[in-house]
Amino acid sequence: MQRTKSIPPKNRDHRYRNRVHSKDLISCRVLVKETDLLVSASADLSKQTKDRVHHYRRQLEDYIRSRSDFISTLLPYPEDPFAPEIIRDMISATRAFGVGPMAAVAGAIAQFVGKDLLRYSEEVIVENGGDIFVRTKSPITVSIFAGNSPLSDKLGLILAAEEMPIGVCTSSGTVGHSLSLGTADAVCVVAQSASFADAAATALGNRITNRFNLTGEIESIRERKDVKGGVVIIGKTMATWGEIELTDLN
Repeated sequence: MQRTKSIPPKNRDHRYRNRVHSKDLISCRVLVKETDLLVSASADLSKQTKDRVHHYRRQLEDYIRSRSDFISTLLPYPEDPFAPEIIRDMISATRAFGVGPMAAVAGAIAQFVGKDLLRYSEEVIVENGGDIFVRTKSPITVSIFAGNSPLSDKLGLILAAEEMPIGVCTSSGTVGHSLSLGTADAVCVVAQSASFADAAATALGNRITNRFNLTGEIESIRERKDVKGGVVIIGKTMATWGEIELTDLN
């Protein structure tokens, strides 16, 4: 049985969550300051989720207090072998794509919280403002929200169970509050790491300024082994690359 989740670019409008249903999983929403997670698992893991969110937010907040430039820079951050694991992961992922470390924060939190929750449930889906970590026993279809594009929610990415755990992250220059220097309605990237997917989506989204430079910018990321593939949508134009399977949701 396929499950379908509708994943928009990062934004604070969560009305789309009314369209997210996993009949054989139990969902809960966990809010801690700016972090707003939707978690689906075999049991209600709200308590465990809140504990892990506090744990990782505390590490992030402590690090930012000691290094204020970490939260503001748009440039790759120097490696720090003494930083907590989630910080090192964000630095590594974003350095690989030439962006600042906070470009991977949503994906990193989804991934680290999701992996910890696997102690309590064999199946876990963590969605964090358009970035997801997923581990399920059956295929999952991710619909792509692209704002006012006529292609929005018309296409789905099929993720095979044998590929998991996996990360799917979406960035946008037209939807949501997150910083993007580009104009794409949606840049959706699939990678083994949600942190890398987040960094890649942000970096690619920054560089796509019109539909005419889609091919060239995608070529810059096509050969990366840490990225499985992705989809870019600008208005009525769509481009794809890599080892991904799409389905028509109409």
